[in-house]
Amino acid sequence: MRTMARQRGVSLIEVLMAVLIFSVGLIGLAGLLVMATRSNHAAYLRTQVTFLAGNMADRMRANPIGLWTGAYDGEAKADGSAKACTAAASCTPADVAARDKSTWATLLATAVPDAKASIRCDRTAAGFTLSPEQINMRPPFGGSCAMTVQWTERKAGDKSHSEAATQTFAWVFQP
Repeated sequence: MRTMARQRGVSLIEVLMAVLIFSVGLIGLAGLLVMATRSNHAAYLRTQVTFLAGNMADRMRANPIGLWTGAYDGEAKADGSAKACTAAASCTPADVAARDKSTWATLLATAVPDAKASIRCDRTAAGFTLSPEQINMRPPFGGSCAMTVQWTERKAGDKSHSEAATQTFAWVFQP
């Protein structure tokens, strides 16, 4: 009878130890899930920035006159001051570039937290300077552009910006 009572106590200790080990495993799994969620969100933001950068490069390629005249240079701001183009009142290449930059800034602000973007194009890299008549002939852009997008990436579950890290996407390309 005595050995049976001891075995019952040992079995209870074994069960408690198994529950403890299982609990530690679950805590580790929960930490892994938090890290996976954080990494997934960071990858999502980087994908959005890359997609929107390609979108802006395509817009620049579609407006070579605005590109050659420097209309795309500067900070992208969603100020809503872009001119609306209609059949009655067409836009100049500079107007199209202003609308493109404003639209791009709006898309970045929607998809990426605290996004700031700028574009700088170097027309001297083409090795020649075009006259206004040549620019109106819409030649392909021979220079290079540098695009920079910065955003804030917070840690998972962080409501404040105290542990926020600034991420930068920098791209040098020829539109």
